[in-house]
Amino acid sequence: MKKNANSTSPALQRPPAEILYAQELQRLRDSDNGPRPPGWALSLTAARKFILGDAGLDVQRKIVAPAASIERMLVTLATGRGLMLVGEPGTAKSLLSELLATAICGKSTLTIQGGASITEDQIKYSWNYALLINEGPSPRALVPAPLYQGMRDGQIVRFEEITRAPLEVQDCLLGMLSDRVMSVPELAGEDGMLYARDGFNIIATANTRDRGVNEMSAALKRRFDFETVFPILDFDHELALVQEASARLLEKSAIPRSLPVPVLELLVTTFRDLRGASQTHGGDAAMDRLTAVMSTAEAVNVAHAVGVRAWFLEQRDGSPADLVDCIAGTVVKDNADDRAKLRRYFEQKVAKKNGEHWKAYFDARHRLP
Repeated sequence: MKKNANSTSPALQRPPAEILYAQELQRLRDSDNGPRPPGWALSLTAARKFILGDAGLDVQRKIVAPAASIERMLVTLATGRGLMLVGEPGTAKSLLSELLATAICGKSTLTIQGGASITEDQIKYSWNYALLINEGPSPRALVPAPLYQGMRDGQIVRFEEITRAPLEVQDCLLGMLSDRVMSVPELAGEDGMLYARDGFNIIATANTRDRGVNEMSAALKRRFDFETVFPILDFDHELALVQEASARLLEKSAIPRSLPVPVLELLVTTFRDLRGASQTHGGDAAMDRLTAVMSTAEAVNVAHAVGVRAWFLEQRDGSPADLVDCIAGTVVKDNADDRAKLRRYFEQKVAKKNGEHWKAYFDARHRLP
């Protein structure tokens, strides 16, 4: 298996993009002669190369997306507008926001994770209460949260799953997105106002299945440009992505083998069929869509699980039977209808496929729960 030139210590389970691709970023910075927006680490051209790849600089493509879409996102962020990435779960919105932040400011870890329990102080700032009691409010007692750090240092802040945060928490972003200023009323004088430095901006993500959970206010929507991230339409592109990503995960798991291509083809075809991709893009009539998320990201996770199962249990390559075992946990969650649809898929579609790997896949259907 080819070693990734950007790979790092195996002690890090999931290095951020600025560590994983440090060598590529350095090559891009060294060769970047284009004009840069104020506060940016790279020009728009170099940032696009970082995300979409450049063979001449040995920069790998990191995501499958139209170049025009990536360019629109970069232009939005260069104008100072916030960027909202929306789409189905598992369409790599979080990965895309990480890559954009890394390309623009060299740091992707100023991240806010939306959820029902998130509070405003987890977004803006909190206090060291020992210092607060002893000294009173002071800059030394202030504990900056991601939004404060991003404004202070001129960096990109990522707000993941923003629609899962309560409305009042979402709306605390309004002043930062419009006036580029954060008030700290506890502090006096100049310390009471934090003005954003060049390079600061916000990239938010929201998945379409959470629409309506905590719908964004109209005022907040106006401060973002929206970009929809679509599932991968081309089978070959999706297969190549799953193959590459799963090989990287297996290598990190100390497994010396990648999955056989026929097993990967089974996996990607199954996912596309069950999410309706074949029906909408010229294939045979697809099965009813499942309530489970049949995304490319989930396919990568299943491929990783197949390799782990085969190697650590029996020290062999992954097989179609392993795929049946591993795919069930992804498809069948809390909806009994999905279980019936998966069984029907094997009886109605897998049974009609040609090839030894499809036959082995069908013969292993008894492993389904």
